Parts: sequence; structure tokens; C-alpha cells
Amino acid sequence: MVVTGAAGAGGWQVVNTVSGSIVIGAVVQGQTVHVTLPAKVPTALGGLPRAAGVFTGRSSDLDALLGMLAPNGPGGRLLVSAVAGMAGVGKTELVVQAAHHALRQGWFGGGVLFVDLAGYDPERRRSPADALGGWLGALGVPGEHIPASQDDRARLWRTIIAAHAAGDKPILVVVDNAADTGQVTPLLPGEESIPVLVTSRHVLDLDAHVHRLDVLDTEPAITLITELIALRCGPGDARLHDAAHRGGFVELAGLCAGLPLALRIIAALLADRPHLTPAALAARLRDEHGRLDQLVRRETSGDVAVRAAFDLSYQRLPPAQARMFRLLPANPGPTIATTAAAHLAGIPEAQAEALLADLHRAHLVEEPALGRWRLHDLLRLHAGVQAPDPADPGEAATAHQRLLDHYLTTTKTADTHMAILTPHQRPDTFRDRNHALAWLDAEAANLTAATQHAADNGDHHTTTAFTFALTRYLHHRRRFNDAITLTRHALAATHALGNRRGQGAALSNLGLALQEVRRFDEAITSHEAGLAIRRELGDHHSEGTALNNLGLALREVRRFDEAITSHQQAVEIYQDLGDRDGEGQALNNLGLALREVRRFDEAITSYQHAVEIYQDLGDRHGEGAALNNLGLALREVRRFDEAISSHEGGLAICRELGDRHGEGMALNNLGAALQVVRRFNEAITSHEAGLAICRELGDRHGEGQALNNLGAALQAVRRFNEAITSHQHAAEIYQDLGDRHGEGTALNNLGNALRAVRRFDEAITSYQQAVENYQDLGDRHREGQALNNLGLALRAVRRFDEAITSHEGGLAICRELGDRHGEGIALNNLGLALREVRRFDEAITSYQQAVEIYQDLGDRHREGQALNNLGLALRAVGRDGEARQCWAEALRAFAETGDGWSIARLEEFLAWLGAPGQ
Repeated sequence: MVVTGAAGAGGWQVVNTVSGSIVIGAVVQGQTVHVTLPAKVPTALGGLPRAAGVFTGRSSDLDALLGMLAPNGPGGRLLVSAVAGMAGVGKTELVVQAAHHALRQGWFGGGVLFVDLAGYDPERRRSPADALGGWLGALGVPGEHIPASQDDRARLWRTIIAAHAAGDKPILVVVDNAADTGQVTPLLPGEESIPVLVTSRHVLDLDAHVHRLDVLDTEPAITLITELIALRCGPGDARLHDAAHRGGFVELAGLCAGLPLALRIIAALLADRPHLTPAALAARLRDEHGRLDQLVRRETSGDVAVRAAFDLSYQRLPPAQARMFRLLPANPGPTIATTAAAHLAGIPEAQAEALLADLHRAHLVEEPALGRWRLHDLLRLHAGVQAPDPADPGEAATAHQRLLDHYLTTTKTADTHMAILTPHQRPDTFRDRNHALAWLDAEAANLTAATQHAADNGDHHTTTAFTFALTRYLHHRRRFNDAITLTRHALAATHALGNRRGQGAALSNLGLALQEVRRFDEAITSHEAGLAIRRELGDHHSEGTALNNLGLALREVRRFDEAITSHQQAVEIYQDLGDRDGEGQALNNLGLALREVRRFDEAITSYQHAVEIYQDLGDRHGEGAALNNLGLALREVRRFDEAISSHEGGLAICRELGDRHGEGMALNNLGAALQVVRRFNEAITSHEAGLAICRELGDRHGEGQALNNLGAALQAVRRFNEAITSHQHAAEIYQDLGDRHGEGTALNNLGNALRAVRRFDEAITSYQQAVENYQDLGDRHREGQALNNLGLALRAVRRFDEAITSHEGGLAICRELGDRHGEGIALNNLGLALREVRRFDEAITSYQQAVEIYQDLGDRHREGQALNNLGLALRAVGRDGEARQCWAEALRAFAETGDGWSIARLEEFLAWLGAPGQ
């Protein structure tokens, strides 16, 4: 994207370039902005099924689709709908082959997104909202930023895919097995040039090119059968070369109605029986046709052909294979792993693998990925209506329960690995935490489907058990919308069971998930309801947990006094119970709330106690988090060396534990502390490393913080254009997240950078927006900072009276809050504005008060700045001797702090005056 235009008094050109990335929300234009993010979608390819090894009779169809997908094709790329009136004609295989071919040609640098909507399977049909959620996740959108509503998801999806197309990294979209137009329309991009392949059994009203896929003619049908036999039995199979078999192959092609699904099953029957002739198999298939014609008169020839092939193949299965085939529909999700299939059937895994391989050879199951199996939707329906073993009429229900037991037991075990435990406390089902995570990732669709199925069928115990076992995983993978959905089911189930303890737990979990998607008011309501239940039950430990979680939500909506009370009550409960771990968590969270109301000494004490507890418990993770927070509080009271040591300690622990998220936060905070002691290059390195981690993890909020702090460090080394870009990007992120507080901070810092390059009007606008944000939020401290900075920008454009008013407003807030450091800054800046309107005596008083404050605080650098300005005001009223004394002391202060730039400027000024540079 390149935007050009004139703005400001200088008529500068705006050149904004965003490449290889997506930008969501408003774009803040700057003089020159270049944003480059990862160039491809690494996870988008995962859902594309394998292409079949034998694919014949469709060359003209494939060429037609590829001609429409080719970037240089006539008329450009087109939306394509591959449609046929009957199932089993090979629609999915055609578009999968086309997609793989297009990727090999390099036409879609962004990858391919695939979804099977299961439109003709009532139990597994996917909604457009569900498909959009999966796609947004594949495109790197964190779970907490995926909107809840279908319309909002569609808008976000269209923005992202259009940005990829504009960035020359187009993505191919494949929508498979749609039942109707309503299931597809929300999934279509807004740009007509973005290609989409859609398959359906009906002609859909999509205002798109319709590619009608017909059945195979006789010769291509025979070729498909013979090539499959050759693949399985070798090219020397006599049936492939003996002309006497020609008639049998022709009849098979006709009886299968040219449908590839039926043809593949018939070919598998021949391949598995080398002595079975095509004519003999055709006779059996003909008999099956006759039987079906008697049973169902209204079916089309294609329906009859497919069912006849299914029935004939099923009848030929040995009992063990037939039983496995009948049981597979009991799996609630789209695919099943070999291990799960073994539990489903109640047999050893090796036996299950052999049975599934046999069914795959018979083309009755597909293997989309190694060790995972699925049924075509028609075969799923066919398997589901087969009569059970007469000796075990309840086999399906029993198998379903065995599978649920396996899923639930393994999920609970995996959840144990997700918890922070010592190795000897973890069961050995999985090698380690990563192994457990990999299993959860692979089975997530089945597990959530099992929970939903249980909820839909009123199985309250199963619903709650799965939900509680999955909560930690869903939060870890930031699938908060899934967590909210399942937890609401669990809440209804616990209510139906009269399980008050479970209700309290569900309300707490729901509140935590709502917090993560920034629905704080709902979260507070949920936590308060859960807290009431815990108190009703007299469950003091859970009451402490609920108070702790409630405090976190209250802090997010800036109800700090209530948050402090909640955390203090939690600390007291944990102390009474002797729960040291809970006490440490509550103390850490209490420190967060105390810091927000600038009760820094109390916050430091709270953090220090938390660190001691975690050290006693050997909880390195908790210790690292508390050290990081302690560093933030120490920095606020200007104990900078201690703050740096604290952040470095927290960083070392995060690296030791492999905690990338914590490492990113620690690097960001360490960089901020390094800035204060003027170690700017180290700070930049720290912020850049933290920013890279946040982007790697998809942590948008952390990315905004890192960009904001990086911009401040870049300003300090006078890399202002880069700083502007960082702050603009941070503001965009906070706007997208609805974080007005973070947005205010970014706008304030953006104003500083704009002011440094003399873009004063833009700076004023940025500061004014920041002031408005802080006033709306009731954040007096940051409102004072923004007012102070606004005054500097107003003074630069000679709006002196407004500048004085702004500085006086900031000064009043600092005095109200007892912020001595901020008061010194405001006094110094107020003096600058007063001097401009020749109110020199008032300016001198302001500077003198600022100098006294900085001396009390031991801030030699700012003392030097105030002394320098005081000297200028004294000289203006003829008090030259006092002025020179001020400048001499200012030079000493700058020398002590290593500020060579300020020394050089002051010495140059003194030389111009003819005064000795002392």
C-alpha cells in the first residue's frame, strides 16, 4: 500500500508502504513509514489433503481450473465453483489436485486455506463462523483477537486476505463440500480477483464461473480401474492385457455410472483378489443393482451405482474389518488417529492399524495424514446404517463410550503436563510437555466436538469433565472463544446437575477467558458470581482464587481500589490456610494494583514477599514473574540499578524455563530500565529482541508495548523517523485491541517523536488525543504527562498562553499526586513558556523550584537541564554572574551523566557569549 498526499505547513509527501504483511484497523500516516512483517502464512498449508496417486480422465477439467487460477490467464484469476449433481463424482479430488499443482507452480506465495464444510452431514456440518475462526487462526490471528460474531470474523478475514493479495503473496481458498449458498457466501473474499475453489453437489448462486464436473466416460473409467490395479498388483497383472477381459471392464464402468468413488472401490476389490475376473465382479455388481432397484425406486443411477459399490465392498469385508468400518462414525470429529481407533474397537493398536490399512486399500477410508483416517461423508452415512453384530447389538454405543473414555483420560493426562509440576509428578503417557501439546493439537477438533456432542445430548458429566480438562490447553493456545463456548456449556451442565462447586469453577474459568478477549465487564460479573458460590459453600481456598481473579479483572477496568481490596482479602485467606503458593500469587497481583495507584513502596514490599515465597517453594516460574514486576516498581522510585538487576534475574529464569512469553516481557521491561540510566543502545537491543518474541508468539498487546518502548529508546539516540514508525504501529495495535490506555501512551510518545522532527501540528494533535484518552480513563498521572508534553508543542508554534495553561495543568496534577519527579519536569517546562512571554521572574522561580526538586531526587541530568534554563532566565534580567554559575554547574552535571551532546551545545553557546567554558 502506498499513500501519497500533502500535509502540514511544509507540504511534505506521505509515502506509507506496508509489505508482505497484514495491517488491521486504521493506518496512521507519517512522512515515511515502512512496515515489513513475515512474508508468508506458515500454517495455512496444513489442512490441504493429500492428492491421490492415481488421477485420470480429468486432464481437461484440471486444465480448465488451472487456466482460471493462473495469474496470467485470460481475464485474470476467477472465482471458480466446481459443481456436479451427484456425490462421488470426484469434485474434492479435482480441486485438491488443482491446488497442489498451483502451489508447485508458485502461483500462491501465501499458501492455501482449505475447509471441508461437511454440508451434507447434519452432525458434522460446519458453520461459516467456525470455518472463519479456523482460517483466522491459521493466518496467525491470536485467539483472543478473533471476533465472536460471524460478520466481524468475515470482515477481518476479508481485510487480511486482501492485504496478502496486495502484498503479492496471494492465498488460494478452497471451500469443499458446501450444501448451499448461505454456507459459502461469508467465506468469499471481498476482492473478485482473489481465487476461490468451491465444491458442492448443487449449482450454487455465487455469481461465479460454474465448472460442471461430469461422470467419467467409459474409456477414462476403465483407465482409472486398470491404473489402480497396476499400482497395487503391478503392471504384469494378466487382466490388464487379456482382451477377453475388455467386456468385463466396460460393464464395470457402466455399472459404476462413471463415478470415481465407486470405480475406486471396485478397483480395490479386483486388486485384492487376483483371480477375480472383471466379468465375474460385474455379474455380482449387476445383481446388487437389481436388489437396490427393488428397494429404492427413486434414486438416480449414480446413487444406485455408489450404494451398490459400497454394499458389494462391505459384503466382501472380513468380520473384523466390517466391524471397524461400522464403528468409525462414532468418532465425533473429522479424523481419527490409529490409537483412538484401537480404543474405539477395543483391540490392540497394531490390529487396528492393520484393519484400517485394509479398509484404505479397499478405498473405504482415506488417510489424509500419516496415522490419521477419515470417511468420505457418503461412506460415513453408509457405515452408520449397517446392522450391528447380532451378538452385540449395542456395539456402537459401547464403542462410543470407549472412545470418549480414551479421549477424556488422555486429555486429563495431557493437562497434567500442561501444569507447572516437577517431572516426577507427571504421568508417563507422554514424554514431556511438548509431546502432550502435540497430542492435544492433533485431537483438538475431536475433543471440542466430543464436548459439544455431549452438551447437545444432555450428557452433563461428560460435558463438564471435558471442559475442565481442556481449559488450560485452550488458554495456552489462546483459543479463548472456544474456551468461552465450552465453559458456557459446562456452566449449564453443572447447573442442571445441581453441582454448586462445579458452577463456581466454571464461572471462574469463564471469567478468565472473557478477560483474555477483553470483555472485562462480563468477566467481573462472572467472577463475582463465582465468588458468591465459593462463599456460600465455605470453600475458602476457592474463595481466595476467585478474589484473586476478580482483582485482576477489576484492575483491567481501572477500578484499582476494589482490585487492591480483592487481592488483600485473597492474601489473608491464603495466609490463614497456610497456602504459600496462593499467597505468592495474590501478593504479586496485589503489587500490580498498588503500582497502578502509585503506592510504589507498598508494591515493592508486596513483590519482595512474593519473591521470597517462590524461592522457598522452588517455583522458578513464579519467582521470575515477581522479579520482573519488582523491577517495574523499583524503577518508579528511581532505584534503577536494583530495577535492572531484578529484570535481569527474571529474564534469566524465563530463559532457563524456556518461557518465551515471559522472556519477551522481561526484555521489554529491562530495556525500559536501561533507558533511564541512558544505556540506550543496550535498551534498543533489548526491545528489539522482545518485539521479535511477541511477533513470534502472536502477542499483539506485548508487541504494542515493545514497539512503544523501542520508539522511546530510538528517540534517545535521535533516530526519530524510526521512532515515529514504532509509535504509529503501537497506536494502531492498541486501537485494534480497544486498549485506550495503551493507545494514549503510544500517542503521547508519538507526539514526542513528531515534535523532535518539528512536525508540531501533528504532535499537538497526538498529545490532545492522548489527553482525552487519559481523562476518559481517569488516569491523572498520565494525563499530567501528556499535558506537559502538549505544552512543549504549543510553545514551539508560539501558542504561548495555551502552553502555559497546559503546563500549569500538568503541574497541578503532579502536586496533587505527590509526583516530585513529574513536578520537576512540569516546572522546568513551565519556565520555558513563561520566558517566551517575558515573565522572567516567574520563570526564574519555576526553574529554581525544579532545580531543588532534582537535587532532592539526585537526578543530576535533569538538574543540569534546569540549571541551564535558569541561567538563560537570569541573563535575560541582567544577572549574568549568577547565570554563569548556573551554566558551570550544569556542565558538571552533564559530565557526571555522560551527556556529551548537552555539553557540546552548552559550550558552543558559552563560546558565542564569550564566556569561559568552565
